[in-house]
Amino acid sequence: MGRIKQLSKNLINQIAAGEVIERPSSVVKELMENSVDAGATKISVEINNDCRDIRVADNGSGIHPDDIMLAFSKHATSKLQEDEDLFDIHTLGFRGEALASIISISKLTCTTRTKDFETGTKVKCENSEVTKVETGCAVGTIMDIKDLFYNVPVRLKFLKNANTEFSYIQEIVQSIALSHPDVSVELKKFGKTVLKTSGQNNLTQTIKEVFSSDVTNNLKEVLKTDDLSGLKISGFVSTPDYTRSSKKNYHIYINSRSVKCPVFQKAIDMVYKHLTANNKYPFVVLNLEIPTHDVDVNVHPTKKEVRYKNPNQIFNFIYTSIEAGLSNYIEGSYTPITNQVSEKLSELQEPVRSTSSDVIQFPSKVNNDFYIDKDSDTMFISDMDMKILEHKNTNSFSNPQPDIKQKQFFNHEETHPALEPSEKIIGQYHDTYILIDSDEGLEIVDQHIAEERYIYEKLSAEKNIVSQMLFVSDVIEISTTEAELIKENIEKFERFGYGIEFLSDTEIIFRKIPQLLSKVNPKDILADILDNIEGNIDNLEEKILITTACKASVKANTKLTIWQMEEIIKKWRTTKMPYTCPHGRPISKIIPHKELAGFFQRSK
Repeated sequence: MGRIKQLSKNLINQIAAGEVIERPSSVVKELMENSVDAGATKISVEINNDCRDIRVADNGSGIHPDDIMLAFSKHATSKLQEDEDLFDIHTLGFRGEALASIISISKLTCTTRTKDFETGTKVKCENSEVTKVETGCAVGTIMDIKDLFYNVPVRLKFLKNANTEFSYIQEIVQSIALSHPDVSVELKKFGKTVLKTSGQNNLTQTIKEVFSSDVTNNLKEVLKTDDLSGLKISGFVSTPDYTRSSKKNYHIYINSRSVKCPVFQKAIDMVYKHLTANNKYPFVVLNLEIPTHDVDVNVHPTKKEVRYKNPNQIFNFIYTSIEAGLSNYIEGSYTPITNQVSEKLSELQEPVRSTSSDVIQFPSKVNNDFYIDKDSDTMFISDMDMKILEHKNTNSFSNPQPDIKQKQFFNHEETHPALEPSEKIIGQYHDTYILIDSDEGLEIVDQHIAEERYIYEKLSAEKNIVSQMLFVSDVIEISTTEAELIKENIEKFERFGYGIEFLSDTEIIFRKIPQLLSKVNPKDILADILDNIEGNIDNLEEKILITTACKASVKANTKLTIWQMEEIIKKWRTTKMPYTCPHGRPISKIIPHKELAGFFQRSK
């Protein structure tokens, strides 16, 4: 063992760079975040030389000439003035590590000018040595990096091929563009523009520019504010019938900072759990604004991880906001219910759902129409629902018609008399699909899945499911494992209208079943429930509910009358989540008029 000595400044920076600068995309991230912090409205990124040459230019505030040498020093930053500022972060950067790390592993030239000076400053950095000269340039900053990792051959060796490294860079640029739609962002590869946003401060427009109009056509807005806790969430999530094969399209931000947040991801997953098929995930762009003293972003040098003061509260807020967005909740169109109306609704309130961990409490809901924000103790109700309540209270209900496009959830059996046909139903295809002439085009609806969605939500909202007594029931043989499962969860089967009696350790009969399943063989019901569990008893109640809804729905290859089709569609239109069945299969498909006309070469 040799004697202890102080490491050189360059070696210290190279070691630090191993944490901060993992690959070329890390350089792009740090420099673009500096541009955003400098108030830039335009940022241009150019990539060359197998992603080892990187140029980031902006029209931000620039760097003061007296500060330029200090800017490339270790732990030097303009973003923290006092020690306490570390717990009140309002910028993307704050650690003062990025520039010092970059100049230790590349050859960097910085050209910068502030609006207070007629000329700018050019700085050249190599091996952590910095020199500067005066130069002419526009207001803003240009960071020109050459030969990244030229003096760290091991890091250079482990880089992926140029296309893969560029894909990482593109993801970073996309992420910053989405989190800052007010900034025009351009990305060039070998001189060719591959991405450009207009910076119109319109997130929908930015998503369209970064991805495509196909994405924006399948999005639902999420917007919710809780003044009491200081939380606000905004952005978009895709409808459950528009999914991707990975979570790569979870674009999640905390105070406009891109993060990897298990709490955030879990909330998204829980909302879509029974709305999408297995291994299918939504497209998400969401920004959570949270008071800076309630979140710690100084967890890791890359600033990708965060910790919350109250993670359960955050989970609940995100979960309820996304669920409400998918249910066509738009902040501002809902009116807080007065105490008097709240009292009249109290008898409709259903129990609070919770996760299996009994730690995170989900929001209460009233009849699937009314939302109670547990953080602010405020209940929200749509204008349409308020009118219906007023009509009920004055005994002058006049059958207001809900907007079909809004797809709000109403119990037609309770609030509406028999309706005249409102759908332009063409007929059935293969006795399985209902064809509808809709305003948007030819709509094709799977009859089984549509009714399954309606029954699932109806059963979810009911406190007491109506059962039918069985005077005769087949004796059903089960395994000892299945017997133990049923015994331990007998009350959950009761909750959904099933009465099960044990004749022996491995033989059971049904004394009652849900009335909806009066024509279904109980043996088939139990077999499906047990198959659905497949050794995993988590969320057993949900699995019983899904199986019940599936068994009670009209089957494929069943011929229906126009009126039967009308009834299925009418009920499906009222569901809160009309996109997929509880298994995640899409319910409907619309072929636009324009697409049909184009196929037949019609101008209109």
